[in-house]
Amino acid sequence: MIPVNHHADHPGFAGLTGLLAGLTMIPGRGAVARLAADLASVSAIDRVIDVGCGPGTAVREAARRGARAVGVDPAPVMLWLAEVLTRQQDGITWAEGAAEDLRQPDSSATVLWCVATVHHWKDVSMGLAEARRVLASGGRLLAIERRVRPGATGLASHGWTDQQAQSFAAQCCAAGFGEVRVEEHSPGRRVLCVVRAVRN
Repeated sequence: MIPVNHHADHPGFAGLTGLLAGLTMIPGRGAVARLAADLASVSAIDRVIDVGCGPGTAVREAARRGARAVGVDPAPVMLWLAEVLTRQQDGITWAEGAAEDLRQPDSSATVLWCVATVHHWKDVSMGLAEARRVLASGGRLLAIERRVRPGATGLASHGWTDQQAQSFAAQCCAAGFGEVRVEEHSPGRRVLCVVRAVRN
């Protein structure tokens, strides 16, 4: 399997550096958040878990569509920033956790998405097992990553090549997900690799 978490050694976000990183994640994320909500067909009957929510743009989009949404992130500074940016919006909660330990109840979500985060997961198998645990039967899994060129380095490598998207799709199948498919979308100037699956 081609590693899809090729930045698993990232130290995480903390302190002033983490705050500045979080602020850079805000511009231009609205289009991707809307794409995630559209692809997952989010509505008022859904409970969405956003894994690695960062400043919370996609969480707020889910709530705008009437869903209850939980933003999960391992970095307290990101959760603080998300709360500040959210002000008062019903149906949103924030929780510290990671892909491998979501700290959410079994079968409690109808949608789980990961926007530009899988390439940072410490353990993809554990992350997918957690996703399957918290999703109810028929729940939708969605992973979105920026498409990157093979051999890219530095910031340009944060995302997936086409081969990495296919590798993640294969790991979803191995983890027991069904209806797995790989797609390409361009909601803005960037091309995105999207993997969609359903919890059997």
